[in-house]
Amino acid sequence: MVTQERPPATRPAVRRLRPAGERTITRRIRPGDRPGKQRSVALTVLMALPLLYSLFPLVWLVTNSTKSLDDLFSSFGLWFGDDFALWDNVVGVLTYDDGVYGRWFANTLLYVAVGAVGSTLLAALAGYGLAKFDFPGRRAAFAVVLGAVAVPGTALAVPTFLLFSEMGLTNTPWGVLIPLLVTPFGLFLLFSYANEAVPNEVLDAARVDGAGEFRIFFTIVLRLLSPALVSVLLLEVVGAWNNYFLPLIMLSDPSWFPLTVGLNRWNAQGASAEGELVANLVLTGSLMTIIPLIVVFLCLQRFWRAGLAAGSTKG
Repeated sequence: MVTQERPPATRPAVRRLRPAGERTITRRIRPGDRPGKQRSVALTVLMALPLLYSLFPLVWLVTNSTKSLDDLFSSFGLWFGDDFALWDNVVGVLTYDDGVYGRWFANTLLYVAVGAVGSTLLAALAGYGLAKFDFPGRRAAFAVVLGAVAVPGTALAVPTFLLFSEMGLTNTPWGVLIPLLVTPFGLFLLFSYANEAVPNEVLDAARVDGAGEFRIFFTIVLRLLSPALVSVLLLEVVGAWNNYFLPLIMLSDPSWFPLTVGLNRWNAQGASAEGELVANLVLTGSLMTIIPLIVVFLCLQRFWRAGLAAGSTKG
């Protein structure tokens, strides 16, 4: 007797019917309506205050750079004068005192190029060495770096001047460049980043393939440290560009002045009886001084933001 197996009983599909008068209502959720992203008026106002505080000096500088010397002292400080004299002020800055502003600008570029780039490279070498190599005195060297971070640069300016005076390096560009090559904070930052961002397995694989230590550093390590390198480079560029106290005590020859010391000399000459008041040129020269910094930040911000994002998601 042959029996045919019946397929297992399946529950019939039940289709739910929507009543005739019922309509489906869809609502688009806006970004501001999502949970956890509610807008706060108080927080917006609180964040706007530091923004206004930061922009206020810049607005004042831009506004007053467009005024002539007479309008500068006779008009409201946060509004334009009767004559728009920006171009005349720029020409005056570039031609005043036999065009010494151009020499000061070139000196500043020299101090920034050698000091900022050199200090970043040396900090990368030292930070990588402290992070990835074990040698006698490593802990003592790291303790010295931490102690140097806590000491402000102005506290070392006078001892540095006395030391360089004994060596005959004052009133020369070396008196400014050599101290700029040392950056304890940049070294500590690159040490911390190299300790986490450079895997030991990659270094061991490169050594097995026959690569030397300097080749490993310049072809592998620098690529891995690029976000931190950009951050340190930006800090060093700003520090070298705005460096004032060290060149002030190191240099006495105006031909080696950076822009900070040179503009302050123009500003101070109006206080003397025989000096010429050139406050409008000082303001316009200051505006021209910060333009290269703005350009550098705009060009390097994407590398900096990428480094911050990588650090926030690491681990």
